[in-house]
Amino acid sequence: MVKLKKRNRGSADIPTSSMADIAFLLLIFFLVSTTIDVDTGIGLVLPEWVPEDEKVEVKIGPDRLITLNINEFGDVLLNNEVFPVPRIKDNLIERIRSKIELPAEKKLIVSVKTDRKTNYNLYIQAIDQVKAAYFQVREEYALSKWGKKLYEIKENSEEEKELRDKIPISISIAEPQVVK
Repeated sequence: MVKLKKRNRGSADIPTSSMADIAFLLLIFFLVSTTIDVDTGIGLVLPEWVPEDEKVEVKIGPDRLITLNINEFGDVLLNNEVFPVPRIKDNLIERIRSKIELPAEKKLIVSVKTDRKTNYNLYIQAIDQVKAAYFQVREEYALSKWGKKLYEIKENSEEEKELRDKIPISISIAEPQVVK
């Protein structure tokens, strides 16, 4: 019987001296080329701060004001009447349409009040329904007056200014409190 002799081979080493450099370059590349999505929150235009001595109390008639209350249990009340969230838009559209030709001091205001424990998702859905009602009425007005959709109207144009004057989006968001 013939015995085979094992050959002693050299070890197969991988050169790792430049591995740290390559890893560092890849890290820099991904840091520079990656964009990070930043949540910006709800886009609201807040009123300017007014000192206490300059504040003026404005009386708003009940025909101008629509109250939208949301309590901690998820009940939505539109003018003290229980309403499902998806029907808010349909209810507001007719009221907004009826105020188009009135002067600015008689336009509709939607007052939104919530409880501190109100579900945030429900609150956002309700605000979205209110805005959708205003935008739908604006769209209808633009189509009937100029034959254009809202996205076709240029910013800072006379048409946009007229839309903002005729159908201002007036949403009053009150401080959260206990809503029954």
